[in-house]
Amino acid sequence: MSNGRYFEDFEVGEVIKHWPGRTISATDNSWFSLLTQNQHPIHIDANYAKSTQHGQNLVNGLLVLAISVGQTVAEISMRAIANLDYESVKHEGPTFHGDTIYTTSTILELRVTSKGDRGVVYLETEVTNQREERVMTVRRHVLVPKRDHATLGEGKLTQRTDS
Repeated sequence: MSNGRYFEDFEVGEVIKHWPGRTISATDNSWFSLLTQNQHPIHIDANYAKSTQHGQNLVNGLLVLAISVGQTVAEISMRAIANLDYESVKHEGPTFHGDTIYTTSTILELRVTSKGDRGVVYLETEVTNQREERVMTVRRHVLVPKRDHATLGEGKLTQRTDS
């Protein structure tokens, strides 16, 4: 669904397997950690990381979160008015350089808002690695327009007449 879904396109209990996966490199992890000013050596210092319980660098958990949410955009929030919250983010296992993450979302609840032209999609996204080990679970609410919503940015293009 390259153009995304309207609220009416979701069903409670629906399971959506997002594709493709994303392999996280050492460069991805270093750049993300440095861009976000996370200077913890577990993410950016391989020599330090050798002395930790995992014996190697860990991928920054917020990078895993960002990629996993990004993987859901085409089927969940391409048309969204807003991501309302991230109710919970559970880091359930480590992610290492070279791991590939995959996401699967389950629609938990649907609620039409008082405006009537939009609804809230409540979902849980499970993030796994290439070994099918769960590394993260994310629960969030997304505000999605119904088909009769006057969504900004859609419809006819207006042409400037002042020259």
